[in-house]
Amino acid sequence: MHEFSELVLTWFDGYGRKDLPWQENKNPYRIWVSEIMLQQTQVATVIPYYLRFMESFPNLKALSSAPLESVLHHWSGLGYYARARNLHKTSVLIEQVHNGVFPLDFDNLLALPGIGRSTAGAILALSDSQRFAILDGNVKRVLARFHAVEGWPGKKKIENLLWVLAEEHLPRENIASYTQAMMDLGATVCTRTKPKCSVCPIQQSCIAHDRSAEEIYPTRKQSKAKPHRILPVIMLICKGKIVMEERPQRGIWGGLFSLPELEDESLLEAWCEERIGYLPKNINKGKSLQHAFSHYSIEIKPIEVRLNVSFSTVKLRSTETWYALNEPAEIGLAAPIKKLLNNFH
Repeated sequence: MHEFSELVLTWFDGYGRKDLPWQENKNPYRIWVSEIMLQQTQVATVIPYYLRFMESFPNLKALSSAPLESVLHHWSGLGYYARARNLHKTSVLIEQVHNGVFPLDFDNLLALPGIGRSTAGAILALSDSQRFAILDGNVKRVLARFHAVEGWPGKKKIENLLWVLAEEHLPRENIASYTQAMMDLGATVCTRTKPKCSVCPIQQSCIAHDRSAEEIYPTRKQSKAKPHRILPVIMLICKGKIVMEERPQRGIWGGLFSLPELEDESLLEAWCEERIGYLPKNINKGKSLQHAFSHYSIEIKPIEVRLNVSFSTVKLRSTETWYALNEPAEIGLAAPIKKLLNNFH
């Protein structure tokens, strides 16, 4: 096990990533934000979001005192918005419960929203060199191949085995470098498809490589056909502004702003009668937009309704507001809705 960590650390010295934004001015807050952003999102996608986020919320106090709408605005397009809500909620809790000092205790971290075992371990290892293992997707893949672990890692039994292996491989020193090295190895060499085994530092002892079976590990979850849903949305436009609706905190796009939805296009006339009092003549159907979630997909079908009346003519619900298209307010927008508005311009 000692040889494994030595080989990984030696590889990291020569080939690991050492210039990522969260590796500069390293502290628990910066590492925490990066780890939350990196959940289910690739580094290249995260970097510009991280830089903008840090510019607006450079420390815990700035984040906890900011309105949630501003945090969601900075997260718009990054997806999995529960991460942003938990990030904000956690910053407030740290201010209240830990007097604004980021906790560097494993159990205290686990008690905070959005922080699981692997994220807590990464924060402590990368920011404070504490000896904790991590088990993100990249590390799971490296360990599953190296040990030829059979079974889908999403099963608790398999995940527990991978945790044991992750902890067994931990070095006694250089924990921060080793943690980053394992993530880098999975992200750049031991990739999901077409792994670069010829430059892998542990390939000589890798069981999957010895069997020429790298593509088999880790075992993939049996895929099922995703449900597909048609989602008509209303683009009610008046004098350069469009009606936007704030979604409930729970559920898809929780707390973000989206366009008013219809269960079916046939309900458009009734919707217009309720909100405007009549069916406008200037109605056009826009180009559909496909969007996939983890468990289902949707086809968003925009219906453009143009008005030239006083704003007061339109009966808005308490969750709705007029949104200026040319001078957009800083609100969180669901990614496909943001794309629709950009295409509209």
